[in-house]
Amino acid sequence: MEYNKLVRDKIPRIIKEDGKVPVTHVANDEEYLKKLKEKLKEEVDEFLESNNIEEMIDVFEVMMTINSLNGWYLEEILKLKEQKIKERGAFEKRIVLDRVE
Repeated sequence: MEYNKLVRDKIPRIIKEDGKVPVTHVANDEEYLKKLKEKLKEEVDEFLESNNIEEMIDVFEVMMTINSLNGWYLEEILKLKEQKIKERGAFEKRIVLDRVE
């Protein structure tokens, strides 16, 4: 079966333990970022379908990896998040914009 997708680091070992042979390669920087973006979309789609915390954990893991590659770390992200909330608000009031006239 063909996959051509980014997997968690221990997946090849798990496949071997199941008696199968994983065929893998290590992505270069360009391919790695591309595969991370594909993985993010995959995980978001899975979360939207299931509304499951396990899928949200996968979304978070991929997001944090992409952030790290870009030199963005959680402390900075949270600081910028608070700044944006201060300037534009959050999503707590459940406001839906129907139109602007």
